[in-house]
Amino acid sequence: MKKVVIKKYSEIKNKLKMEITKTSNNDLAHLTHYFQNHTNGVSEYFRPTATSYLSEIHEKLNIVEEPEFQYYLPINWDIPFPPTKKPTFKFVDLFAGIGGIRLAYQNIGGKCVFTSEWDIYSKKTYDANFGEVPFGDITQISETEIPDHDILLGGFPCQPFSIAGVSKKNSLGRAHGFLDETQGTLFFDVARIIEHKKPSAFMLENVKNLVSHDKGKTFKVIKETLTELGYSIHCKVLDGKHFVPQHRERIIIVGFKNSVFEGKEEFNFPDLPEPSRAIREILEPIVDDKYTLSDKLWNYLQEYAKKHKALGNGFGFGMTNLDGISRTMSARYYKDGAEILIPQEGKNPRRLTPRECARLQGFPDKFLIPVSDNQAYKQFGNSVVMPLIQAVGVNIVNEIIRINELKKSEVAVC
Repeated sequence: MKKVVIKKYSEIKNKLKMEITKTSNNDLAHLTHYFQNHTNGVSEYFRPTATSYLSEIHEKLNIVEEPEFQYYLPINWDIPFPPTKKPTFKFVDLFAGIGGIRLAYQNIGGKCVFTSEWDIYSKKTYDANFGEVPFGDITQISETEIPDHDILLGGFPCQPFSIAGVSKKNSLGRAHGFLDETQGTLFFDVARIIEHKKPSAFMLENVKNLVSHDKGKTFKVIKETLTELGYSIHCKVLDGKHFVPQHRERIIIVGFKNSVFEGKEEFNFPDLPEPSRAIREILEPIVDDKYTLSDKLWNYLQEYAKKHKALGNGFGFGMTNLDGISRTMSARYYKDGAEILIPQEGKNPRRLTPRECARLQGFPDKFLIPVSDNQAYKQFGNSVVMPLIQAVGVNIVNEIIRINELKKSEVAVC
């Protein structure tokens, strides 16, 4: 009797009882990465552990079929954002959060071959939308375990680091030069991966304040590190308000590999459209009363604002003009919603709903939100303005394509 091949990803998850927990190691990441990459030349990075883990699952759950991938592949990806079928480039997604940067680069033809994110709730959101469980703490992953790729992407968190003094060598890679000065920070992990994998290009995203941190010394070390690694660096602060109704400035750092581009890249940051969006465009027509601020919280915010106004400070809540744009949404939005409050006739203002937060970052409505409201607020507050990242990505990818075609024509002439 012919065995029935399970094809839907949701059915595979249910049969194998694939659950992301606080005690999960990277086995699920290996398994889902293999499912997504078994035909694109990087499967050897994931197959050994994925095979072993699949055997363990079959034994634990007493599954009748042999633990072979032939019973699970190919997969019908019943998820909002399935892997690109005919990709034109490969990328890795570090400090991935809920996948805002991944979505931008998938939209322009890229295939993600590795992703890393430490937060368990963000992993759940990521898997629900992309059908892939991110690997965990990048500081515990060797650069040798990451597949080759064309573009490295990452919205790395910035911790302060000192230009003086060298911390203990990272056990996963031997630092040298400016890498010494970044040890103990997550930027070090970006640098060691770039040093080992040497992608054609990279794009890093961070808060605007990175540029001025420690009187500019932090940013200076970052740029010098990336330059020493053999890349031509382009930096610019861009505002998400050109794509969404939110004032959100971020520093974007783009690098091109000198040995590939030879300093001939013609990259420019995108010309941004005139801001034309308004908050009312992203609002849901019917909103549950649970998002309306309680009398106690609303009174507290008003008194807090009065106190700081009397002291000459600008701290306080942000009542949003529905025909304008909002302040920057932060990861703390779940606490009181103070930075973006929506006025309501006849009652207290309300905070945005999680779906409205997703829209404020440029995520399409089919993006799933499988976590609690508080976790969703944190996740979207930590994410990126997706269409802004996509606009930058288009210019990076176009430049890679241009250089590749130029090199082909030069070879043809020879």
